[in-house]
Amino acid sequence: MVPSDVSLEFEALKEGAVELISDEEFQSRLLSAAKGKTPLRIKYGADPSSPDLHFGHMVALRKLRQFQDFGHTVIFIIGDFTARIGDPTQRSQTRPMLSKAEVSANAKTYVNQVFKILDKNKTVVRYNSEWLEALKPEDFLHLSAQYTVARLLERDDFHKRYKAGAPIALVEFLYPLLQGYDSVKVNADLELGGTDQKFNLLVGRELQKTWNQTPQMVMTLPLLEGTDGVQKMSKSFGNTISIMETPREMFGKIMSLPDKLVPRYFHSLSEKSWNKFPSFLKDFSSQPREGKADLAEHFVTQYHNREEALKARKEFDQIFRDKGLPEDIPEVKLQKKEALLVEVLTETGLCASKGEARRMIEQGGVRVNGEKISDEKKQILLGPEPLLLQVGKRKFLKVKASG
Repeated sequence: MVPSDVSLEFEALKEGAVELISDEEFQSRLLSAAKGKTPLRIKYGADPSSPDLHFGHMVALRKLRQFQDFGHTVIFIIGDFTARIGDPTQRSQTRPMLSKAEVSANAKTYVNQVFKILDKNKTVVRYNSEWLEALKPEDFLHLSAQYTVARLLERDDFHKRYKAGAPIALVEFLYPLLQGYDSVKVNADLELGGTDQKFNLLVGRELQKTWNQTPQMVMTLPLLEGTDGVQKMSKSFGNTISIMETPREMFGKIMSLPDKLVPRYFHSLSEKSWNKFPSFLKDFSSQPREGKADLAEHFVTQYHNREEALKARKEFDQIFRDKGLPEDIPEVKLQKKEALLVEVLTETGLCASKGEARRMIEQGGVRVNGEKISDEKKQILLGPEPLLLQVGKRKFLKVKASG
């Protein structure tokens, strides 16, 4: 008979998971960990293919924190080697390879970001370049011999590309093996990942058997939809909420979510306990705007602080309810007196590219001193008095000439 405290731990940790391989194994190893007072080693990895972690990563990080609260150790792997390849999961084409310098620059911010959620004292941070860069040619041969091409083509994304005649680079076939080898090197007891990662997680389980280790358990978690409400949250789809967003931007993005996603975000990401979910759902049903604003305030507090959250909520109300402007609009100076609006939007960072700037103008999302601009060839004059630029509903900037 399983002790009641282990049963409660089992049920709490399993809550919210899509699949666990396997229930019996997990319960048994929790019991062994409790008896031997030896925490389980819970592995989770993230490739620094961009500088910021986003809310999609937070689903796993919140579950990892829950494991830590029960006394277990998290092995957080920064995939600085595998990021150069790029995870082919759910990709219809090969990712462009990143340079070592690009990956290194992105990775610098990851540790500080994960500790917004994880307990430093129960976290071990590793970089998979530690062991993957040390692999010799014969090591790669041994590793690649563990899986056949036929097995790798069982992956849905590889299978679809193969059937469609789309290219699959050999290096993409290596990715699941390298991720699985990470599990061998850290001797993981359990690996967490999204449902789209199941194949890769099972590869780790198989490789551990080859290296005479106890195979890791696998826990998959639901994928979080992005701000579009359709695709999973991903930089590739441009639908992310970064945990490094400014308080104003984070609040605004959460308020822009389709109502159907709000309960999902509460349940998957909130620090509030799950037993408060029914009451939140009831309040949200009767007052959806206020419920969404409460959730936005909660998340901004979680990733910034209470003062910034209240300020972001006040400014959001000023802009969208009272049709006012933010209190502290940043101001920049440019060393020019005349320029194309498209260039100014790009140079100041209001738009990521000239293409995005043109699209925003075409869609009616750009204003200069309150006037909507429809001409993408619009020239603006800069002088000592700042012009007020607005892109979309939430981005404001004052710009003037420097001389």
